[in-house]
Parts: sequence; C-alpha cells; structure tokens
Amino acid sequence: MFDAIGWDEIKNFEYMKQSIIAKIEHACASHEIPLHTHPKGQLILALHGYVTCEVSAKMWMVPTHSAIWIPAHKVHSNRASDNAKLCHLFIDSHMDGMPQNTCTLAISPLVKELMCELASRDQHYRSNSKTARLAQVLHDQLIDMPIQHLDFVLSKNIVIQAMSQQLISQPHDRKTLPQWAEQFALTERTLARLIKKETGMTFGKWRTQLHIITSLQALSDKQSVQQVSELLGYESVSAFITMFKKVMKTSPMKYMNELNAY
Repeated sequence: MFDAIGWDEIKNFEYMKQSIIAKIEHACASHEIPLHTHPKGQLILALHGYVTCEVSAKMWMVPTHSAIWIPAHKVHSNRASDNAKLCHLFIDSHMDGMPQNTCTLAISPLVKELMCELASRDQHYRSNSKTARLAQVLHDQLIDMPIQHLDFVLSKNIVIQAMSQQLISQPHDRKTLPQWAEQFALTERTLARLIKKETGMTFGKWRTQLHIITSLQALSDKQSVQQVSELLGYESVSAFITMFKKVMKTSPMKYMNELNAY
C-alpha cells in the first residue's frame, strides 16, 4: 500500500540518487502548479481523473490510462482535476530510450501496475536490490509504450488565446470561422491566416484536435459515445464517430478497448 503525498513532498524525491523514483499524488481539489522544471524527466500517469500540462506553447490534456512525458529541465505547468490520483515517475536523463520531446504515451495495464508497485516501495533502494530490478523492468517496458498525439496548440496572441479558452470551456461551441471572425471584428480571411500562423493548422484541424483530446478524456471517465457526442455539440452520434475515425483510424469504442487491453 502506498502513502499518498502532496506536491511539496514530491519535489523532494526528484533529487534522490536512484535512477527512477515513483510516487503517488492525491489531488484533494483541483489545483495548478505554476511554471517549473525538474532535474529529471517526469512522467505523469492519470490513475483517476486527468491532468493538463502546458509545455512549449502547447496544452497537453492527459486522460486516464495515458501519461505525459516531460524531459528534464523543460519548463512546464500542471493542472489536476478534482480528486485526481496521479502517479509521478522521475527518470534520470542518462537512461536511454525515453522520447526526446514532450509527448503523451498510452500506458498498458502491465506498466500501470509496475508503476504503482514501484511507488509502494521504499524509494531509497540500493542499486542491486529487488526494487532496482523492478525499476529496470519498468523502464524496459515503458520505452515501448506507443506515443499518442494529445496536444492542443496554444498561443500568446490575444485573439487565439480567447478562442482557445472558449473552445476548451465550451467544447460544444460549433461556431463557424465566419462567426468567430465576426466576434473579433476581423475578416474571415484574416482570422484564417492568423490561426494558421499561430497554430500551424487550419481552424477545422485545430478544433478537431481539441475534440479528440476532450473525447478521450470523457471516454476515459466512462462517458458513453452518445454523451461525448452531445458534449462536443455534434448533431448525431454517427457524425462524431465519423470525425473520430477520420483522425484516429478507428472507432471511439474500439480505440478505448484496444488501449485497455494493450
């Protein structure tokens, strides 16, 4: 059985000499950790609820069964949902195999159990101990986890900032590009160019990326496909499934079933 700890305590573990440190955090209420860095790479697995991170002008929304990987010394901020349960891994940068850039990873049931098992043990373990061997097995499995693309590009531009805030807080908002342009007293062409410049995507692709992230978050929270479709403002379930399959190459339920069985 692990001892749940708070953020102030977690910061103390990342400086330990062990190559991999694992700890569980219980977020009693929604909270945000402002911009900071770690001397080790950090992996955050959502065991319950979800966590949102802002890294390199992108927002990474991590649902249950997924984890965000943040390399060492990368400036980022974290925001946990109400009553979220998170497992933190701090991994020395000298350990090969982890991605070089921030990304999200699909976490298999085996890796999840290995992380929780490691978190349940004394972190002051010796290099030749059973716990050290467990940590090595965890690392060997972790480097094979598939990368997901669950990032939503943010911007410091005041217009794009306002749009992203509205889209995140009101995912059902189906305003067209001309309607958004009218809201900000811009021409449709000007706004389209601005979105492309700031995000690297068209408005449609940018919003779709947020819808994919939001849908995975909701599906991980055991919401039905019907509920997710309504959450995102689709006129029908089939329209939502069509969008999801176009991006993810499979249906929402098949994707979740394969993820849970991985």
